[in-house]
Order: sequence, then C-alpha cells, then structure tokens
Amino acid sequence: MPGDPTRTLVDVPALPGAAKPDPILVCDQIRKAFGGLVAVDVDHLEIPRGCITGLIGPNGAGKTTFFNVITGFDRPDSGSWTFDGKPFTRVRAHRVARRGMVRTFQLTKALSRLSVVENMKLGAVGQRGERLLAALFPPLWRDQEREIQARAEALLTRFQLGHMRDEFAGTLSGGQRKLLEMARALMVQPQMIMLDEPMAGVNPALTQSLLDHVKNLRAEGMTVLFVEHNMDVVTDISDWVVCMNQGRIIAEGSPEAVISNPAVIDAYLGAHHNMSLAGEEVTARPGDPLAEQAAEARPEQQ
Repeated sequence: MPGDPTRTLVDVPALPGAAKPDPILVCDQIRKAFGGLVAVDVDHLEIPRGCITGLIGPNGAGKTTFFNVITGFDRPDSGSWTFDGKPFTRVRAHRVARRGMVRTFQLTKALSRLSVVENMKLGAVGQRGERLLAALFPPLWRDQEREIQARAEALLTRFQLGHMRDEFAGTLSGGQRKLLEMARALMVQPQMIMLDEPMAGVNPALTQSLLDHVKNLRAEGMTVLFVEHNMDVVTDISDWVVCMNQGRIIAEGSPEAVISNPAVIDAYLGAHHNMSLAGEEVTARPGDPLAEQAAEARPEQQ
C-alpha cells in the first residue's frame, strides 16, 4: 500500500549493520561483559521504523542482554544509542518507557495479587493522582482516571481478556499472562514495543492470536522488535531479521535471506552440522527450517 514503511527495506543490503532509510533505534559500539564473558558486542545496528524486526540467535547469543541494555535495565560497558533521534544511553528504565520504548519479558511480570484490570491501569503514564498533593484533590485526576479505565477495558476486550478483568492476575494461564503483558505495554501508547520471546510457553490455541496482535501493532504504526526461536513465527511476521551469535550481529536481511545464510546455519547447528560424530553425513530433521536449509545448501555428492 502507499506509504508502507516495509517497502523501504527492499533496497537495504543484507549485511550486518546495514543503514536503513528511517531508523527509529540506532546503536553504536555497544559492549557488555560479565567478568570474562562478553555478552553483547554490537558495532552498529539500526531498527527500521514502523516495521517488525525479528532478533534471532542460539541460546546465549546475547539477545536478552541486548534488550536489557537498550531499555535501561543493564548499564553497558561502552557504546551509545539513540531512539527517535534522541540520545538514550543514560536514560533509566522507567524513563525509557515513558519516552515511548516499552519491553516485555521472557518471564511475565504480572502482579499476581492485583486484578487484571488493576495491572493494566498501572501501565498508564503521567497519572496525576500519583502525585502526593494532587491525590488530595480528586477533581484534578478523576477525569483522567476514567479515561485510563476506559482504555484499559478496551485493550482487555481487544486481547480477549475482558472476562478476566476482575480476577487476580496470578490465576491467568501462561498464554494469558503473555497477552496481559502485551496489552499493558500498550497502555503506555509507545512508539516501539520490544517483545522478549512472546510465544514461549504459549499453547497453539493462543499462538495465532498473539501473532495477529503483533501484526496489528505494525498496522497501527508501531515499531516492533521481538526475540523468537520459532523460525515459522519469524518468517511469518517479520519484515526484517537480525541474527546474533556470541554477542555480535552476524547477519541481517529478509527472513528468507537470513535463515539461508551459512553463518546463521552454522551458529545454530555448528560448522559441522551435516556430519555425525563418526564423520558421516546426516539428513535434516523434518520440520526444522534451518536444518532443511543446510541440507539444501550442501553440494551434490559425486
């Protein structure tokens, strides 16, 4: 469609650190180590505005640590980044969210002893009633409170959680908690939402619902950056894919280009992915996209 931001990626080269026409997040020389282990070592990365970017890589690649650094939960050893053209390097986590960059977590962070709707209302920023003096004068915040309540109710309905509004958040299933976290993040009305393994532990009945919600975020003009291990999910919803390994960006490009990249296949399956311990060639497991790509990429035996 006209103005579709994903079309601007067509001419972007599939190279690590490739420049994008309109990046919302730009990272430079970010390094984070824990003792002798370098968890993140990103030279340059740009996240395109208004698109869905998948961040993939094997376990221990540094994806979650990268999320933690960018959102202010961890301090980098070095490096800088900007969000929407503004420096964000020293911004604390709560201010990062207030300024439009919101993230979810691998392990959901719902407050179990509060109701679902109360969890939602906590996500709204700039609440006048939270200030001590203003709290003493309900007319100053009552209208805003009604607006927040209405927004929370509308999002719960959108995420099929309206019937659970008065239940304790601790009674929700794992998949429902994922929905609640995503819905609560939207209470901030962010420009960019970062989802850390949103499909992990979600039963198949809710997976498609979550996928549809992520696609709707893009349709509403939001930028999405998400971590995911399921390659079917990555290829289904991503406009652009970035692969990390050992803290570094080793590949970028369209989903098809990245999952067929030899460096990505090696990162997931090892440089000798097509050999058994005895040195014999082995075949790909059915349904394993990366393994199937590796099998197709092997030269024919003479």
